[in-house]
Amino acid sequence: MERRTRPGRSKPGSRVVANAAGDPLAGLPNVAALIETEGQITLGQLYPVGCVAIANDDHNCLAMLQRRDGETLYELLTRLDDAIARALRDGEFTDEINPQD
Repeated sequence: MERRTRPGRSKPGSRVVANAAGDPLAGLPNVAALIETEGQITLGQLYPVGCVAIANDDHNCLAMLQRRDGETLYELLTRLDDAIARALRDGEFTDEINPQD
């Protein structure tokens, strides 16, 4: 018996908006470079902090950012891109999640 797709159900569309060149990561060069060199980016909800963006490579957690009130996802990713650049260039790691004593 053949499988049939259900009517009215379709694959959800992407919410990433491409720039004029067609590359959605063109405005985030450090995020793109980190992912291409086997680093990783994590986006999601972290209880009790809320929405977070985390970037790490094989050895270090480069940045942990908490989404600000009214901040768009792209603005959060832009801040993450800047934080990755600071970590790789200056060795300055950003942590907005863990309380500082």
